Amino acid sequence: MAAVTIERPEVQTRSKLRPDTVKVGVTTALRLSRRIFAGLWQRHVLVSAGLATALVVSAVGVVYSAHENRVLFNDLAQLQAQRDGYQREWSQLLLEQSALSAHSRVEARASQGMNMVVPGKRDIVLVPGGPES
Repeated sequence: MAAVTIERPEVQTRSKLRPDTVKVGVTTALRLSRRIFAGLWQRHVLVSAGLATALVVSAVGVVYSAHENRVLFNDLAQLQAQRDGYQREWSQLLLEQSALSAHSRVEARASQGMNMVVPGKRDIVLVPGGPES
């Protein structure tokens, strides 16, 4: 069998930054940032930024209007269900009213509950007088 040896990687020591290297780097960064910021004020960059802003605002508006549409549709569905319930109740009340106001039922209640009877021909008296006579 062969023996395997593991070697430790060499640790690199950090070299200290020299002031002249830092100065060159900072100067280069400042020069580059000035060119970038100067380029930002060009007309086509401003137009592009304005259009991008308008696009984002428009997208947010579309999302908001879609959300409002869903909320209003849910409200409409609930109100329609409530309307249908009221219509069912109204039709049941109309049926109940017609059943309770039927002539036979009124006559039966009057004769049973109040001892009322339908007058005979001899009991009916016509009273003359009125605007037509």
